Amino acid sequence: MADTTRMEELLKRPLYVYDLPPELLATLTAKTTNPVTEEEPETNSEDAELAAQDSAIATSTLCSLCKVSYNNVQEQRSHVRSDHHRYNIKAQLRGNAPLEEIEFAKAIGELDESISGSESSETEEEEADTGANTTLSALLKKQAKLSQTNEETETAVTSSPKHPLFWLASSGLPSNKSLGVYRAIFSNAEQDEPGHLVETLQRKQLEPIKARTNNANNAPAPAASSPHFFMCMIGGGHFAAMLVSLAPEIHRRQGGVEDRQARVIAHKTFHRYTTRRKQGGSQSASDASRGAAHSAGSSLRRYNEAALEKDIRNLLSDWHKEIDSAELLFVRATGKTNRKILFDQYDGNVLKQKDPRLRGFPFNTRRATQGELLRCFKELTRVKVSEVDEAAVAAAEAKRREEESKPATPRPQPQPQKPKLSKEEEAALLHTSQIQAFIRRSKVPALMSYITNNSIPPTFTFTPANQPQNFRCPTPLHLAANLNAPVVVTALLTKAQADPTATNSEGRTPFELTGDRATRDAFRIARHDLGESKWDWDAAKVPSAVSKADAESRAEKERKAADEEESNRRKAGLDRLKREDAERAAAEHKASLRGGRTLGAVVEKSAAEKRDEETRGMTPEMKMRLERERRARAAEERFKRMQGN
Repeated sequence: MADTTRMEELLKRPLYVYDLPPELLATLTAKTTNPVTEEEPETNSEDAELAAQDSAIATSTLCSLCKVSYNNVQEQRSHVRSDHHRYNIKAQLRGNAPLEEIEFAKAIGELDESISGSESSETEEEEADTGANTTLSALLKKQAKLSQTNEETETAVTSSPKHPLFWLASSGLPSNKSLGVYRAIFSNAEQDEPGHLVETLQRKQLEPIKARTNNANNAPAPAASSPHFFMCMIGGGHFAAMLVSLAPEIHRRQGGVEDRQARVIAHKTFHRYTTRRKQGGSQSASDASRGAAHSAGSSLRRYNEAALEKDIRNLLSDWHKEIDSAELLFVRATGKTNRKILFDQYDGNVLKQKDPRLRGFPFNTRRATQGELLRCFKELTRVKVSEVDEAAVAAAEAKRREEESKPATPRPQPQPQKPKLSKEEEAALLHTSQIQAFIRRSKVPALMSYITNNSIPPTFTFTPANQPQNFRCPTPLHLAANLNAPVVVTALLTKAQADPTATNSEGRTPFELTGDRATRDAFRIARHDLGESKWDWDAAKVPSAVSKADAESRAEKERKAADEEESNRRKAGLDRLKREDAERAAAEHKASLRGGRTLGAVVEKSAAEKRDEETRGMTPEMKMRLERERRARAAEERFKRMQGN
């Protein structure tokens, strides 16, 4: 029981393929069945698979149309807006078979232009939407034409490829839980030997490295001596490339907690204006299909395409050694133009089309940016967790067979029932939502009244505990400290008797989650008011006690110091302006004493011209500051004249 509990705790955190916990790695075994359908590969019945997917009760969300599962609702929403999902909906309406992710990426790759989504504003999404719809329509027409011309071609397009994930089981976990690892991170030889999957994973484990202290050194030299991936994306004038080490990098956060992060050895991004706005497609693709245009925009796009190609090939040449020594190469380059930039034969070309290390991304990707590459690396190297109700799967299969033996009658499909919650669980969920809402809105009187009326104990923790927001902030005091709400912190400590020594799943106390001085002072003032014997304040990581008067006095001193500094700055600015005015008046007086105007003499300028000359070359912020100082000086002069009168 203790081992199972320990394994369940490990699954609450992200698991990195190249640095798995030894206790989990020692219990892994390869699975020969699909964890979603639990069917043998030889049966491969599409109807049974869909029925099992509909009836399975899993922790991950699932798109039964595209046969894609996701870990959270945000990823599912992103998938619903993707071109892959939109294509399958249109294909289903037209009577065509839907395509899985790998099939869709392969089919799109045969077209000319990428339809990857945009991460920018709604305007850019609307502009790209026309091109995306055109590409989807072209793909639908192409599939319909192929199905009418040759039935064998349609069968080849709609045939199921290898599953993108290898599935494993653990003796320390329940039988309904499976762990998935992407097939793409294994070499071709390793993929051909799935029976040795566990031994292969054990060989891939790497020792973590300490975080670098000198961030200035961003050279890609360390890649030659450590296992690493090369990743790049190109599409729509955007290019991003990255060399990332497979050994995780350890960062120590506040409180001594170790955090493993990806170590980026080198990265580079380029962007050029090459796509035709609101029309879709690159300029070279338009020239090939319609003939060369002669507008200024088309000439600029042609120049940018050539410049982008030169920049990318120069970068690949600079990273030649690191790319040659990389474990795998993950490349997204859809469209003939983009593939030509990377894989065309030229002097010193680095990427080869037939390189056995070459991989595509086995999931949907967005615009080519450094952040997107880092997200894809985390997705590739993170272990997936799938939990399926085996009884529900077996019942669905039995019911499917029973329905097949009966005459076909239209019956509504039964919906899976959620397990009923007890009264205590329902009350805990209600208390969690109410207390969190009060804390986020800093409603201290309402919060205290709610805690008192419902007799909520000081040891209350939020439920469910496995949610991300409750993982970091399991108690009301953790949440108030994390939101930097000093008034709520004071009320919870002094009135609700909240425990400041309680720790979250990362071993951090509420004080360690604070982000500003006011919230930290709230803990120190509470320590002064409650006394040293109330709690073990050292275990709570709260510094020495301070009275409320001392904290307010210190804040007042800091405010006065800031006001004095601002006053000195304004005074110095006024002195400078007075000095400049005196120098300008002396120069004008000297010029008038010379008598007459000589050749090249400066013509007297108006006040507006002088102001324009003074502010020439200044930023808008500098102009505003100068105008405020000028107005302040004029106000002081008026005040002096009023006192003289």
